[in-house]
Amino acid sequence: GVRTEAECAAVADAVAGARTLRLAGVAGYEGEVPDADPERVHAWLRRLVALAVEFDKAGRFDGLEEIVLSAGGSAWFDAVADVFAEVPDLSRPVLKLLRSGAYVSHDDGHYRELTPFNRVPEEGALEPAFRLWSQVVSRPSPEQAFTNAGKRDAAYDLHLPFAQVVRPADGGPERPATGVEVTGLSDQHAWLRTSGEADLAVGDWVGAGLSHPCTSFDKWQLIPLAQADGTVVDYIRTFF
Repeated sequence: GVRTEAECAAVADAVAGARTLRLAGVAGYEGEVPDADPERVHAWLRRLVALAVEFDKAGRFDGLEEIVLSAGGSAWFDAVADVFAEVPDLSRPVLKLLRSGAYVSHDDGHYRELTPFNRVPEEGALEPAFRLWSQVVSRPSPEQAFTNAGKRDAAYDLHLPFAQVVRPADGGPERPATGVEVTGLSDQHAWLRTSGEADLAVGDWVGAGLSHPCTSFDKWQLIPLAQADGTVVDYIRTFF
């Protein structure tokens, strides 16, 4: 990766000088723009578009059927759509590629806070699709419990899982996980703090929301797809 237009040109020159490579377009990632706000992100994206325009004028895309222009994490895809709509006509059709992968599952933490729908609530929202179910395996005190899911199962790089619902082991109705908080993860266990409101027993199931889809998907090669009542109807294969 490079940070300046001059460095981009140097990479393009190197590609042009290699017999086994061809420059297909321009790509960038706006998600790490320092002190990101709409103005800074839009400005950075316009630099990316200007670079593609400059490269096209210089003939760097000669011989292509289309020019790839790619950006877009899951926090600023609205800005990418705005700026990519302004792309002028180039010498070839432009494939505008948006790479906002977190939309597939959304989450209950990081992207709930950052989603562009927070800026345009009138357009609706994304709903989190991940829920991690684990079973209470120990209740050593009224203030603590442990379940059988840990770092091998749940994303934890940005937030710990969020306890949301409880399914009693006796088959009773699902209820909110009131008074239950995940405070830590071991390799294969979650540490739960429980208050006096928590009606939690060994054998109960705790459903938790997750934060950060990328580090959730990479822990599961096969993810069950379930209906609202918990019935598994399919499986999703991942390739991380």
